Amino acid sequence: MAHLVESMMYVGKTPWHGLGKQIPEGKKLSVREAIVAAKLDWEVELRRVYTENPEGNAKAGILDHYAVCRMSDNAFLGIVGPDYVPLQNHEALEWFQPFLDTGAATFETAGSLKGGRQVWALAKIRDGNKDVGTNDPVAHYILLSNAHDGSVSVRIGFTPIRVVCNNTLTLAVKSKASQLLKVRHSLNLHVNLELIRETMKAARNEFSATVEQYRQLQKRGINAAGLERYVRLVFSIPHDKSGRELIPNIVYLFENGRGHQEAGRTYWGAYNAVTEYLNYFRGRSQDNTLSSLWFGESANVNKQALHVALKMAA
Repeated sequence: MAHLVESMMYVGKTPWHGLGKQIPEGKKLSVREAIVAAKLDWEVELRRVYTENPEGNAKAGILDHYAVCRMSDNAFLGIVGPDYVPLQNHEALEWFQPFLDTGAATFETAGSLKGGRQVWALAKIRDGNKDVGTNDPVAHYILLSNAHDGSVSVRIGFTPIRVVCNNTLTLAVKSKASQLLKVRHSLNLHVNLELIRETMKAARNEFSATVEQYRQLQKRGINAAGLERYVRLVFSIPHDKSGRELIPNIVYLFENGRGHQEAGRTYWGAYNAVTEYLNYFRGRSQDNTLSSLWFGESANVNKQALHVALKMAA
């Protein structure tokens, strides 16, 4: 598979990139079933890093760093420091178990990117949909992402997804429970995961507050000049001839993109034009957009897009 998406599974409709193993709609996967379906049934281990001296002695020096390697095929995933503690895939997904046991959530997708360096799982919250406008619901999800190469912390939190276009949105409120919480790979990693479980109970109220903010955006109209100003502010484009490609692309999505009729010519529509660009078009390849959206710069742009929309619409 010549993609950044190494493996994945999804429940129901085929995702936009057409990759992964399809699971029948409505199927409730256990942790083990999700791991196997997404081909995440492998573990990593830390191996000492050595230097090579001019005489060719392969173990001339022992460094205070480790190589993270996948045990199933010896794939090298990254170099980490002495305090790094791996979070195995089965340990990460087991975090969802209480939500599965109570029927509060079901797995929707999971997989790995960049040869196993990045792993994610997304679970849908039952009865979590709320309407922004007519026939325009936003669903509530739990997102877990982890990087075996040590590049980012373990991130867990609630995230909204607009159903009509499957855009990953961001939360408007900025309290502790609303953020995608970050946990360092350290010796108290598993203790921190338990603490997060309690923190996230408050997120349902924050999700409701965020949807109310979306509704305010949906009530405020925006004209062509306002839309261009909005895009320039979100992407920090100077007021000159810059952005001659990006701005027309966002304008096109605003007028013709997924869910544009439901959103209308509003700040809600402007925000969703940006999120559609981030979800589907930003990056050199389709699957690279997913990596950037959940692990990289697009996540920051997503937050900025909502912040600017709320400020301009106020």
